Amino acid sequence: MNTTGLSWLLLIVSLPTSSATARMRVWRGLKALGCAALRDGAHLLPTRPEHEQALQELGDECLREGGSAWLMSVLPRSDEDAVAYRHLFDRSDDYVQLRKTWKEANGGLAAMGPQELARLQRKLQREFDAARAIDFFPGDASAEAEAAWNDFNKRIESLLSPDEPHETEGGIPRLDIGDYQGRLWATRRRLWVDRVASAWLIRRFIDRDARFQWLAKPSDCPKRALGFDFDGAAFTHVGDRVTFETLLASFGLDADPALVRLGSMVHALDVGGEPVPEAKGFEAVMAGARERLADDDALLADMSTVLDSIYAHFQREVQRNNASNDKSGAK
Repeated sequence: MNTTGLSWLLLIVSLPTSSATARMRVWRGLKALGCAALRDGAHLLPTRPEHEQALQELGDECLREGGSAWLMSVLPRSDEDAVAYRHLFDRSDDYVQLRKTWKEANGGLAAMGPQELARLQRKLQREFDAARAIDFFPGDASAEAEAAWNDFNKRIESLLSPDEPHETEGGIPRLDIGDYQGRLWATRRRLWVDRVASAWLIRRFIDRDARFQWLAKPSDCPKRALGFDFDGAAFTHVGDRVTFETLLASFGLDADPALVRLGSMVHALDVGGEPVPEAKGFEAVMAGARERLADDDALLADMSTVLDSIYAHFQREVQRNNASNDKSGAK
């Protein structure tokens, strides 16, 4: 008698031998769901509403292709069978392979450019997320892989953004823009996403006469300069805000929804988080500009045009959403 309380979904399908394309499509769907194959055409998953819907859709596809499909709920007859069913979903080997991939990739990271590093990071993150999504009974292997991924990911981040600031705690005081005019601002050289966006924000919305100094290392920052985006700087990561978002909050610019939207894009690229559709394109342009331009003043000028355009795009998006909400409210 099964005492685990866990039920299972069993999908049994068959397709005509002539339906090679449909067969491959269904096989890929079953693989993506993380099904365990009991035998050819018999596929098992733990019972969950999303699994039932997905298996039903695959079964319906088999029927449309002239095959057969039966979806049923099953219970193990004993605790031993229940343990055996769970063992079918042991992902330990998958995690071992992922960790081997990370170890092999680690040796070549230093020779990669920022765009290549970011692309590799996204690819490996997707693979790891896919493995965890079908790890229905996570254990020690999952925890060990999580720790290994965090270490590997920090290595990539350190190459993408040397001297990247650590987050600090505390509130963000509201500052008077009038007190920050014609100042010298300083940040780490070889600009990347948060630094270039912050420099653009400073010159565009805070201090139009701002002068910038690009630092080989944070300790080179002159005492008279306003540092940003490094540990100990006047403006840096605070709580879950990246430097761009800290500047928004400091000067009351977070009342502009288009700037907030731009801040979400910078946040996603700098520390991760909710995906923003425009982020990938901006990152590609930024990486290409860094390849073309060795001078940070030229890089800022080049990327400022891009940021102006993205800001205008977000402004139009906000206006469209407001107009749509006004129409909905009028009905």
